[in-house]
Amino acid sequence: MTAGKSAPLRVALLSPCFWPEVRRGSERFVRELADGLIAAGHRPRLITSHRGRPATTIEDGLPITRMWRPPTGWVEARGFEHHMAHWPQSEIVLRRSRAAIAHSVFATDAIAAARWGRSTGKPTVFSFMGIPDERGLGHPRLRGFFTRRAVSGSDATVALSSVAADAFWRYLRIEAPVIHPGADLRVFTPGGERFAEPTIFCGAAIVEPRKRVDLLARAFALVRRERPGARLLLSRPRDPRAATSFDLPGITLVDVDDRATLADTYRRSWVSVLPSFGEAFGLVLVEAMACGTPVVASNLDGMREVVNSDSVGRLFDGDGEGSLARALLEALELTQDRATSAACRARAEEFSTDRTTQAYLELYEQLLAS
Repeated sequence: MTAGKSAPLRVALLSPCFWPEVRRGSERFVRELADGLIAAGHRPRLITSHRGRPATTIEDGLPITRMWRPPTGWVEARGFEHHMAHWPQSEIVLRRSRAAIAHSVFATDAIAAARWGRSTGKPTVFSFMGIPDERGLGHPRLRGFFTRRAVSGSDATVALSSVAADAFWRYLRIEAPVIHPGADLRVFTPGGERFAEPTIFCGAAIVEPRKRVDLLARAFALVRRERPGARLLLSRPRDPRAATSFDLPGITLVDVDDRATLADTYRRSWVSVLPSFGEAFGLVLVEAMACGTPVVASNLDGMREVVNSDSVGRLFDGDGEGSLARALLEALELTQDRATSAACRARAEEFSTDRTTQAYLELYEQLLAS
């Protein structure tokens, strides 16, 4: 099933939510893979949910069916897994589709796809967006239960990095192939002038504790002692109340929901940072490097597989603001080296959408053949 040489393949992509409601790494992954499949001549369709009435649209060439999502706030408030209510409707849509293969990025959708696969004899793929270790499976409640059911019911479970694949074997005794997410190198490109002031950008959700944006804010205060004119750009949250704790000197909230705006922010910033823990990969790091911008990330989990050289950025150890501040200051200096932009772009090219798409097409071929 080599791209461009086969009949169009109908792929049902399942995700519990999508743009513009949510723009996390999972939604980025789905959009990038869909774009790659479309460019290769195939016919993906996204089955997702939202709070509104059921609707079907075509967005940038991708047909999207959004089912109504029943309220689950009371369930999630008690610490249970997210996205437990929509998937029966997603399964109904999947059963009515003409898909040859179903590809999910969340456990509840993967369970629905597995039920469809058993009744139709068609293959299913589950791309696990995290790390299935004790932390990743233990919270929220029932996550481990749903994940085990999804993995056992899917014909293939894919890890985003070797760190995630090792955890699959250690905790679930599953040999999961590794397919790295890809960035669209046609959208995320170098070029243009950087901001005049030393500018650090973090596109992570400030409301997600795992992203450790509060740690970044403390580290940035230390950076400004040596670089008084430095600025920190943070992605503006939907809830204005969530931003009040970041009303600090030098910190600006920016709207980066649009991909073109996001790419421009990457390329104009001096450094892009992801201080998270528990990241299976870190797609935002690849996007920034594709724009020629060096990166800073914590020396944990899958991010170590992305930032593999001091020529493209820095990794920091621990959870202290001093270590992160030093890494940021060193990365700011990297921007002044003319070779940095080319090194970042070259590294990002190893994680292109085209490579990711081809790897999944090969996996689809193996499953369909069997």
